[in-house]
Amino acid sequence: MSGDAATLWPRVAEGLRRDLGARTFDHWLKPVRFADYCSLSGVVTLETASRFSANWINERFGDRLELAWRQHLPAVRSVAVRGGAAAADRAAILAQPPLPAFEAPQAPAANPALLNFDPRLSFDRFVVARSNILAANAARRMAMAEAPQFNPLYLCSGTGQGKTHLLHAIAQAYALIHPTANIILMSAEKFMLEFVGAMRGGDMMAFKARLRAADLLLLDDLQFVIGKNSTQEELLHTIDDLMTAGKRLVVTADRPPTMLDGVEARLLSRLAGGLVADIEAPEDDLRERIIRQRLAAMPMVEVPDDVVAYLVKHFTRNIRELEGALNKLLAYAALTGARLDLALAEDRLAENVRSARPRITVDEIQRAVCAHYRLDKSEMASKRRVRAIARPRQVAMYLAKELTPRSYPEIGRRFGGRDHSTVIHAVRTVEALRVSDSELDAEIAAIRRALNS
Repeated sequence: MSGDAATLWPRVAEGLRRDLGARTFDHWLKPVRFADYCSLSGVVTLETASRFSANWINERFGDRLELAWRQHLPAVRSVAVRGGAAAADRAAILAQPPLPAFEAPQAPAANPALLNFDPRLSFDRFVVARSNILAANAARRMAMAEAPQFNPLYLCSGTGQGKTHLLHAIAQAYALIHPTANIILMSAEKFMLEFVGAMRGGDMMAFKARLRAADLLLLDDLQFVIGKNSTQEELLHTIDDLMTAGKRLVVTADRPPTMLDGVEARLLSRLAGGLVADIEAPEDDLRERIIRQRLAAMPMVEVPDDVVAYLVKHFTRNIRELEGALNKLLAYAALTGARLDLALAEDRLAENVRSARPRITVDEIQRAVCAHYRLDKSEMASKRRVRAIARPRQVAMYLAKELTPRSYPEIGRRFGGRDHSTVIHAVRTVEALRVSDSELDAEIAAIRRALNS
């Protein structure tokens, strides 16, 4: 049985190369050779000459290897890559017949920084449409050899729309063009944690020097520094130094700079001084093209058109949920042998469909409350305390806490910069009134129906 499995490896490898891209495959997986297959345990063992490469492949490509093998040999349960063999074993591995030659240019010498980025998140695998074309083109410009026209680049969108994908794509493309470049990609939360750790450890000089030495700095999810004044101050100085030195900066957040309540004005001014590129919710065509792209890399998998249409119709909020739903279907069909059809999709994805429905925002709640009580939306942030305004404002705060994942301080900032204790008081007051005041309870129920309609 091991011999039969060995003959499948070239076909598995060819599919992986199409899926992952020529550059990534040639760099990491081309040296890998088939070693063994145990039909009892369902474990495929692959070998490569370096223990480091084996660990990297297991970590980054383990799931993809398993799925690729199951498409050709459904009994496979797991795939393990081992490395660091003895010299004689290593020579034997390298002496095995090479995989079929593929028409692809040899990858240039890689920048060591590439090890920190996900090779799957490349420009080649980023599907461009009307909703993201500005962000995609601006990201490509940021990675080019010549200086970008707009710097910094600020990418904003909701969760799972492709911001992080573009960050990794920029980093990898820039690293290939600039082999010695110093590239740093980190979340804003990590920036904050490292900054606090450096302050407590008396190591601020090293922290500052490391960031200011970056040729390309990429910061993900800036919204997590909201309200952290000392972190914002250090980030401001870092940005100023990088811009003065002609370095490149890319920042992502879940909203435009003007809507980042609790961020210092000077920092917002720096971020808005380059190019702010929105990524809108993916349109039907983009969602379908993303699914088709994924399936094109798996020719052994057949997904009916009505299943694709089902995914496109129900997973509209972001790309991550769409891909997660597709992965769930493919994995279930591969592991159970079930036929992948519309009935299976409707059964296995029912819970995913419910959770994928668009979430209500604080702004939408404020608009619905104002429409119900016939108020101007500006009253939600005003200081007026007359009952005709204060009570609807409390209702809006209550619904914001009930229907959104926002914290008390975040909600307070959306209502004219009010303190979190004010929001807590409003929530408790409305909770108590709903028990004793049937009219107010009916009004809140009506507002909720309007938000869900």
